[in-house]
Amino acid sequence: MAYKIPLFDLNFGKEEEDAVIEVLQSKWISMGGKTTELENSFARTINAKHALAMTNCTAALHLALAILDIGPGDEVIVPSLTFVATANAVKYVGATPVFADITSLEDLTISPEDIEKKITDKTKAIMVMHYGGFACDMDKIMSIARKHNLKVVEDAAHSPAATYKGKYLGTIGEVSAFSFFSNKNITTAEGGMLVTNDDTLAERAKLMRSHGMTTMSYERFKGHATSYDVIEVGYNYRLDNVRSALGVAQLKKLDEDIERRKVLVKRYYENLKDIDGLIVPFMGKEEESTNYVFPVVLAESCPLDREEVRNKLSEAGIQTSVHYPSVHEFSIYSENYAKLPLTEYAARREITLPLYYSMTLEQVDYVSNALEEILR
Repeated sequence: MAYKIPLFDLNFGKEEEDAVIEVLQSKWISMGGKTTELENSFARTINAKHALAMTNCTAALHLALAILDIGPGDEVIVPSLTFVATANAVKYVGATPVFADITSLEDLTISPEDIEKKITDKTKAIMVMHYGGFACDMDKIMSIARKHNLKVVEDAAHSPAATYKGKYLGTIGEVSAFSFFSNKNITTAEGGMLVTNDDTLAERAKLMRSHGMTTMSYERFKGHATSYDVIEVGYNYRLDNVRSALGVAQLKKLDEDIERRKVLVKRYYENLKDIDGLIVPFMGKEEESTNYVFPVVLAESCPLDREEVRNKLSEAGIQTSVHYPSVHEFSIYSENYAKLPLTEYAARREITLPLYYSMTLEQVDYVSNALEEILR
């Protein structure tokens, strides 16, 4: 159905069209100069030493663990209130995901206290996910990691240019992964970025991104190399020039996108703060976030279940979603099941409301009023 207010809308214009046409006319559409430009621009944006473009965020998460030499017999502590790729990446390297609960219903990021409870002799890393672009408690998490000699991987899929105490998310742990999927703050349709400040990790990731080859086809095309060796088993996780051009154009809009979302989220907070039966996570923390999504959670006092509320919003022409089903309750992770009461509650009662660059304050009011009327 056509919604009066969709969950998300692309922030695309002539800039993206021109960027793609330029690449098509260049006749070099696989990974090349535009990919390098995107990597350099992204690294500057978040003050990182190395940024390597990837086919998607999942590939970046996989390589993040691989270059840290995490493998069979190792455990990685992960959130469950996340997209399944966070945990799947652990499986890719043969390690075991260990699920930790969220901090609270007001803070949907992974709990540092529960992380520490889950550490064993097999634990090699902690993978955090900055939910909605809101930072996890990185001071506590990094302190725990140092105490137990663990690596930290940041799943920063939601967080391009979000900050934590003056530091950009994705530059705090050893390595991080960003997503450029179609509904993110910036998009290349499919795509992602691996980020690290470690020269050795960056060099290894660069090799593994392209079959373990010592030179790339674009370098040979430009005459900078005529042959190559293969020195490590790698993958084909390269991002092509067409999508990279989209990313370059989108990255120029990122600051404006984040600023606009702050305005919209502030209005949501004003409208929803006093509604009985509704919990609004991250209230007042919007200044540090990309505000990738706007979640609300139905409180225990709310007599309606989530699908009743979502159906009524749909009838009013408002599209909603859920972020996320709890990963530890999926069939594939039944052997890794852990009781996570806060995650399980949020997974049953969270609703994601519309939020995107071109949304108007009047549309925010319409959504807010519809939700208030339903809950009343």
